Amino acid sequence: MKRTKTITLLILACIGLCNCKKENEHQFPLEKRYWDENDYKEVVFELKYAYDEDEKLPAFDNPNTRPIVEKLTDQKNFEVVLEDQELGLKYKNRIAEKFFKEWQEMSDVYSSTDRKDQYPYEKEFLAVWHFGLGLQLKYFKLGNDYIIENADDPNSRNIKNKVESNVKTLIRNYMIYLDLVDNENSFSKEGKEIYARGIDKYFTELHTLYPNSNYSEMKRKSELMLEKSNSAKIQSSLKELLEVITEEVSN
Repeated sequence: MKRTKTITLLILACIGLCNCKKENEHQFPLEKRYWDENDYKEVVFELKYAYDEDEKLPAFDNPNTRPIVEKLTDQKNFEVVLEDQELGLKYKNRIAEKFFKEWQEMSDVYSSTDRKDQYPYEKEFLAVWHFGLGLQLKYFKLGNDYIIENADDPNSRNIKNKVESNVKTLIRNYMIYLDLVDNENSFSKEGKEIYARGIDKYFTELHTLYPNSNYSEMKRKSELMLEKSNSAKIQSSLKELLEVITEEVSN
């Protein structure tokens, strides 16, 4: 009996050591205060291609890998550059574009569903989404600021059309987040609450930044998603969003 117990403990210890070894095989620059666009390129490549199919990805619920996800989704990584008043607009635009491209790559890392059509990494998936929503507000504004600053006539119809076109693209990008309501049953109750908070925070910031833009497409999308949703929390967030943009559309 004692011998069996000893063997079992040894097996469990070996499994634990193997798991630790696997985790330690992956390298992330956690010693750095901020990750730049080059760090993201390496980290995203590591997450997408260096993990075995049956290997657990870094997750918030794993104390050993939580710091990786926290750093990956920390918006201060791009804010420290894009909000620096000492840096040039052209330079910040270039950096913002690189961050945007890396976000497009990292958006796939946690997006898969399991055999029950559930998101096994729902918190990480939504944190990556929120990272992208926050980034896009900076990215598109910097792009428009650069267009205006370098225009011979910032008030010309051509320049105004370019700026409006960029804002329209941003609004449509945000609408992709609303499409997740189609798969709301893939989220747990907690996941739905996190998702709804994303609408509350980032869509409010979008509207605050561009209060006079055309939100008619977003209004229609929100109405459709409101009809489809069975989550009280998501419905509440969509209703609040509709109250804001309906007022603008009617004006």
